[in-house]
Amino acid sequence: MSGHDIIVIGASAGGVEALVKVVRGLPADLPAAVFVVLHIPPHSPSLLPVILSRAGPLPAVHPTDDTKIARGSIYIAPPDHHMLLEQDHICVVRGPKENRHRPAVDPTLRSAALTYGPRVIGVILTGALDDGTAGLLAVKRRGGIAVVQAPQDALYPSMPHNAIEYVDVDYIVPLSKMASLLKRLVNEKIVDEAAYSVPQDMNNEVSAAAMDRNASNEHEHIGIPSVYSCPECGGVLWEIQDHSLLRFRCRVGHAFTSETMQAQQDEALEEALWTALKTLEESASLTQRLLQQAYQRGHEQLGRRLEEKLHQTERRIAVLMSVFQKKEEDISSETPVQ
Repeated sequence: MSGHDIIVIGASAGGVEALVKVVRGLPADLPAAVFVVLHIPPHSPSLLPVILSRAGPLPAVHPTDDTKIARGSIYIAPPDHHMLLEQDHICVVRGPKENRHRPAVDPTLRSAALTYGPRVIGVILTGALDDGTAGLLAVKRRGGIAVVQAPQDALYPSMPHNAIEYVDVDYIVPLSKMASLLKRLVNEKIVDEAAYSVPQDMNNEVSAAAMDRNASNEHEHIGIPSVYSCPECGGVLWEIQDHSLLRFRCRVGHAFTSETMQAQQDEALEEALWTALKTLEESASLTQRLLQQAYQRGHEQLGRRLEEKLHQTERRIAVLMSVFQKKEEDISSETPVQ
């Protein structure tokens, strides 16, 4: 095959509308297979194959494990499963989450780059945070093409912004021009695949996503132990410097970019604060009850100690409430993306 016949598209928030616009402009005789990864809830039925099949001339399906790859078809990662590309077929696996998602964009892009090298076109559309950036770096390392939706055109520009920041992107275009660009690129001749070697670290990471347990012993070859623990399983995270992008992966395969890691820590901190608030309120309620009993029984000294403890607890509750109030004010003051 002489053209770029493997197209991998990743999207998150706002992605359904964006994907509809892209596939609507693709021809029925597209000489390429299209692979779509959209962040979706793990236990919700996905109507995306029906939506995309109706939007354009190409049939769209959720593949099963070992589905043969055919040109002119759209393959969509099933809920709660990664979609990995192997030679001429698809591997569907419930592997470790990446960037807190399953399916995630990075494993599909990385496996496509590993298997098909320069034949791959990686596309990043609207979405929050930065899933897809590391996968797009892998596509470029293997001689593929990187395409990103123009951030000002995206409903949620974080994924496009991060891809542009860390990857030497080949094309930045609005959705209105995406389909015509892809139609042109699939017919361009690819460079010699032999010019792009297969990095061992890329092979190890794809194996980890595929739940190859032998890959868990190879993490020392792709990074160094960090001082952080995995938010998913509590294991040690290995630090990976992927060009200028800092990433982390644990022994069992959970993976995070630094931005996603920070977001996860913020969520863990907020959860801890809510737990602390609940505990303090329960403590205040119990102290109030004991205080009433102490005065009813004439235990003045005990009552004064309980009063002081109650005041301390109420002050701590007030501090936490002010933190949550400030957080709400910060959220409400943010300008929504138009």
